[in-house]
Amino acid sequence: METVGESKGTRMEGMESIAERLSLMEDLYFPRAVQPTAINPSQRKSILLDLLSRDVAVFLERYGTKLTVDEIGEFDVLEGNYEINWHLKHLRSIMSPTPDELQSRSKTVKNRRRAYLNKLIFDGQYFSEDAMREREPYLHHEYVGKFQDLSGRRMARPGEQWSETLLRRAEEAILIAKIRGEQQRNQEQEMEEEEEEEEEDEEEEPRDANGGANSAEILSDHLDATNGAQSTTAGSEQTTLSAAELQDQMDQFTYIMHEKFLLGEDSEHIDYSKIDNDETLDDHWQREANDDAEEKYFDKD
Repeated sequence: METVGESKGTRMEGMESIAERLSLMEDLYFPRAVQPTAINPSQRKSILLDLLSRDVAVFLERYGTKLTVDEIGEFDVLEGNYEINWHLKHLRSIMSPTPDELQSRSKTVKNRRRAYLNKLIFDGQYFSEDAMREREPYLHHEYVGKFQDLSGRRMARPGEQWSETLLRRAEEAILIAKIRGEQQRNQEQEMEEEEEEEEEDEEEEPRDANGGANSAEILSDHLDATNGAQSTTAGSEQTTLSAAELQDQMDQFTYIMHEKFLLGEDSEHIDYSKIDNDETLDDHWQREANDDAEEKYFDKD
């Protein structure tokens, strides 16, 4: 039977092992006051062990997400402490969430991303036309760019130095190359799909008594081809749009870019882990909930 002293010694060995492993992490967070003394692993280990001896709850709050399941188990002997117990339950819910916790987490993440989206929109930079075009040049071209006069993008802007103009022109050339490359890939893919469809039609096409295609289908194909040619011609003639139509295209493009952000498709440009774990973003929804409740209250009057 393990004695109290042996149990304490085992726990201390476990804490030592945890501090040893975490001390090897170069990007481990430390408060500004102790950062000058947390340069090498030996110093970092000493700071971690000191915190473990003084305040386990703070240690779990700072470094709990860095721990493994087995390492979290080392703290079970301290579950009698309310604050420590709360952190242990919270960490385990993150590592092994229940279906209800997964659903709640999904809703929280959506709300936080929506709140951050509103901040980005208010800031005006991330969802500016130039910034969105840089991230998705082909999509911008299809919705907006092909209706715009692109020559203005190469001209010097008020207050812009010549070196800045040259740099912007070089960046513009890169974007144009990306657009043309995407257009070519799409055309090749469409041609391949059309060829596959034609081959399938030839194999599956019903024949009439004379061995030819069904006459109704021939007529239908002819009408489809005629309508397709007319719409293509109309599309090629419409090289300009009215201001209202262009704004509508821009609104559609912006909406798609907003949805891409919310779905997590901007990971190349945004660190979603920081957004999804930012509890301060919950304040935005709490304020909205309070505002909605207040409006409903006065509407009843």
